[in-house]
Amino acid sequence: MSFYKSFPKKADKASYPKWEEVSLSPEEEKEIEQKAAAENVELMKQSIDEAMKIFEDKTLKKYQTDMVRMAIALFEKKASHNVYHKERKAKDKFNSSN
Repeated sequence: MSFYKSFPKKADKASYPKWEEVSLSPEEEKEIEQKAAAENVELMKQSIDEAMKIFEDKTLKKYQTDMVRMAIALFEKKASHNVYHKERKAKDKFNSSN
């Protein structure tokens, strides 16, 4: 199943843009997913380290579940999702074709 994204393309005489659909090849999509997965692992490791530092700085008790919850919250704020990367790649393809 390929990833598709539509972008508005300005038409010369029309008042409304024409929407152009851009798709990623299976290879492009797989490459983006692999990069995002590796990035997400690193972000989770950083989030755990940051959660541990927050617990140390605030002299909180280091219960693993609390630290994991904080790490997940930090991760969710920082993590880039596969869809974001795919949309960005599709946008790059759209911009390069214009």
